[in-house]
Amino acid sequence: MFCKQKIKNIIQNLNQPRILVIGDFALDEMIYGTSHRISREAPVLILQHTRTDNLLGAASNAANNISKLNGGKVSALGIVGSDYHGGILKNALEQANIDVSHVLTDQNRATTTKTRISGASAQSVVQQIVRIDRETRSELSSEIEQKIIDKIHALTSDYDGILLSDYGIGIMTQNIIDNAINSAKKYDKVIVVDSQDDLSRFKGVDIITPNQPDAEKTLGYIIKDRQTLLKAGQDLLDMTLADKILLTRGGDGMMLFEKNGNITEIPAFNKTEVFDVTGAGDTVAAAVTLGLCAGANATEASVIGNLSASLVIRKFGAATTSQEELIENLEDLNLENIRKFEFNIC
Repeated sequence: MFCKQKIKNIIQNLNQPRILVIGDFALDEMIYGTSHRISREAPVLILQHTRTDNLLGAASNAANNISKLNGGKVSALGIVGSDYHGGILKNALEQANIDVSHVLTDQNRATTTKTRISGASAQSVVQQIVRIDRETRSELSSEIEQKIIDKIHALTSDYDGILLSDYGIGIMTQNIIDNAINSAKKYDKVIVVDSQDDLSRFKGVDIITPNQPDAEKTLGYIIKDRQTLLKAGQDLLDMTLADKILLTRGGDGMMLFEKNGNITEIPAFNKTEVFDVTGAGDTVAAAVTLGLCAGANATEASVIGNLSASLVIRKFGAATTSQEELIENLEDLNLENIRKFEFNIC
């Protein structure tokens, strides 16, 4: 049913499409130290700082995954604050070979930053002690919103696809969503949605890639068995008018629902070497977007997304993969377990 050589050819072409990522760009600030002593001011640890790592999170991670697969043919369209972390985030994006020339600075918003402080003693493992979140969830000003919309219409024709990466932090207003979708349709561009918020706001896109808990939030019910799983796929298609829904289910793999009635069940490719699932959803969305833009059909793009996720969950943090790594691991996949069937819901 599935030709590995064709999928290999698609993977080899992932470096061709140019992608515009619109969304909630964020910085993961990782601060590490060794325990020094207990403070005299309060019963808390004093850490001797050892290092700070600035990593890309949320939409930044999705863009980073794309950049690693297509050689930096990716641009970010989002917002940072006029603060200390805004400059660090833009610099981190640039170092990842992501175009930041369309990132706007909003004086009234904080740069979305998740600071994790971790410590260890000489004979213990590193453990997270506290996390500090900096973010502004209030509505965008009409001025900033219009600037983003203007950029969407000016930029769409220059790209092969658009990824809307929505973490519910504020940039994905209904006006921005609608204009992005309309602009993609006007220029016949692929448009993909990865959202942790209400999926019903996205109407008529090519594919939406929610994980099961986020899908359940939109649906208002729990997917507890085969019947509710199939119902969920149909309900999401009806609710969003999307061409396809790729429901990611962790160790249970993926379900691809298409508006033509086809369903494809893709098992998890790696269930034994899971180290860290952080950012796996970003990886799936990135790989699916590139796959569709590189000529894959929905099933082939989903297989590439599944394979990509199976590789990054073997690594620590919001990791990425590469064309070479995908091709190397493609040969070991058993594609015979992928099942395709049609809706049959009472």
